[in-house]
Amino acid sequence: MAQIAVFAALIAALGLPGAITVGFSGVPITVQTLGVILAPAVLGARKGTAAVAVFIALTIIGLPLLSGGRTGLTALAGPSAGYLVGWIPAALVIGLLTARIVPRYSLVLALVINAVGGIAVIYLFGTLGLLLRTDLGVLAAIQANGVFLPGDLLKVVVATVVAKGVHRAYPGLIRG
Repeated sequence: MAQIAVFAALIAALGLPGAITVGFSGVPITVQTLGVILAPAVLGARKGTAAVAVFIALTIIGLPLLSGGRTGLTALAGPSAGYLVGWIPAALVIGLLTARIVPRYSLVLALVINAVGGIAVIYLFGTLGLLLRTDLGVLAAIQANGVFLPGDLLKVVVATVVAKGVHRAYPGLIRG
């Protein structure tokens, strides 16, 4: 329970730097997806997904924990709705796949896992959200993700390196 709370708090703290809205989609760039990738990479599917779900639940009940002081209801009403919703399946995918590579935690496999969950899954949901919440066409909604890719790749690398160190120090953290 404490691990779930700590990672939910970490995701909230990663919102403190704020958000930068770039491009034409109206979706902000935030550091919070680093926490969404890191939680299941460290804690596994059950606890990592729970940490993300607790964080989202706190924002939906009105706490302004999302970057820029937004609440979950504000985000769900706007173009970033799909990205926020995608955090939960992304955490689940990362956690389930990470459990398959521990205790060894191959850096290359972990990078792929974190990229699949932290980028591909979130972008899939984000694109669907853009299609539902904006007037963008399919191609424009897919292209809107391009502005996020460099930062998200960096977040995947950081999360993977941190998780590797944690799994080296605490090899039984995720039961494979």
